Amino acid sequence: MSEFEFGLIVAGNAFHRWIVHCMSAAGLKDLTPLDVLVLHHVTHRARDKRLADICFIMNVEDTHLINYSLKKLQNLGVVASSKNGKEVTYAATEDGRKFVERYRAIRESCLIEALNADEALNRDIGELARLLRVLSGIYDQAARAAASL
Repeated sequence: MSEFEFGLIVAGNAFHRWIVHCMSAAGLKDLTPLDVLVLHHVTHRARDKRLADICFIMNVEDTHLINYSLKKLQNLGVVASSKNGKEVTYAATEDGRKFVERYRAIRESCLIEALNADEALNRDIGELARLLRVLSGIYDQAARAAASL
């Protein structure tokens, strides 16, 4: 497990560096990895999202972290909020959607094309994604057990 966890740390750091550089190349600079992920999630499926929904889907317990990212993204004009009764929802603005579209184009040319060259690697990535989902559940369960000690 130690080897796996070290690999996860290294891969996580590389992934974070990648998404920040990719978004910067798309024209949106000075974002943290969490900001990039929040913008992608808010843009996903073109549906308004509540803070609680964003936290749940991203598996982030600290709502203030997501809230801080949402405020930052609002100040940049890429996310807008709206109020429906007492409920606040968030959606990407037209500018936000354009940045995400440019991000996707850059991702396609820099990352996906390289992965498409190796069909066996693509199959391995699919299996790895499945294993990561399983391990997420195991880590969440272990975290709950540790919290009750």
